[in-house]
Amino acid sequence: MKHLSRIFTVTLVALIVAAAWSPAQAQRRRSNAKPAAASKPKQQEASAPMDKYNGLAEKLREKAQLFTVNGVKFTMIQVEGGTFTMGATPEQGGDAWDIEKPAHRVTLSSFSIGQTEVTQELWEAVMGSNPSRFEGAKLPVEYVSWNDCQVFIEKLNALTGLNFSLPTEAEWEYAARGGNKSQGYKYSGSNNLDDVAWYDGNSGRTTHDVATKRANELGIYDMSGNVWEWCQDWYGWDYYSSSPSSNPTGPASGSRRVYRGGSGLNSAGGCRVAYRSGNFAGIRYNYLGFRLAL
Repeated sequence: MKHLSRIFTVTLVALIVAAAWSPAQAQRRRSNAKPAAASKPKQQEASAPMDKYNGLAEKLREKAQLFTVNGVKFTMIQVEGGTFTMGATPEQGGDAWDIEKPAHRVTLSSFSIGQTEVTQELWEAVMGSNPSRFEGAKLPVEYVSWNDCQVFIEKLNALTGLNFSLPTEAEWEYAARGGNKSQGYKYSGSNNLDDVAWYDGNSGRTTHDVATKRANELGIYDMSGNVWEWCQDWYGWDYYSSSPSSNPTGPASGSRRVYRGGSGLNSAGGCRVAYRSGNFAGIRYNYLGFRLAL
């Protein structure tokens, strides 16, 4: 993959999903889309990867959109819009920090989010190089800054003619909690962190192939642990006290960008669905990656 052709063949395989996007959400995601650099992708049947733990694949097949970029496949999961409580909800208990307060109601339009973190093979298919410190095709890409992610997304959008982005912080947390299928877990998909996450108690201080732990209620993997995941928003310590209730996108400005989810170096508290952190947009380190939204 180090010697990619300059001509990328891009094929989009999308399932007919059970719930359509709202016009407003579609407009928000596509308003800045660039013209496709390849012919219009062909539509055909596809299926989500089999979830060996809880059989979610069959139940969620209609929610999966499978994409192929230069021979590398990745799956997006459609998340139906809804209203949820964001922040320091009761199951977070005494682990909750002040920056997670106040807990507040948020309503989101429908969107799609990556079934896994962006892998190294997908990064290479788009960028032609691999910055990661732990190398492996199915490992999450890491050592990428927020700025690096924007370059990747711009190139991916040029290839597909779509409008991928990073998820907003609210979209990230809603998906991590399981959307409208949420069971109210402390971590993404379970109250037992070992079932769903690579963290300091089991990671061996290295990253692991994506989708090797159990998925959450929506069939999404690794939203707790493995690598931190950049979000689109500016990071605001007290943002929750003034956050809009409908489709919040973070503060209007700031010095740091949000990342979420914890990593293989973090204790259980850092892998909770409500835990918040952030850093400068140019920072890179080997437990910091991302997943896509659409």
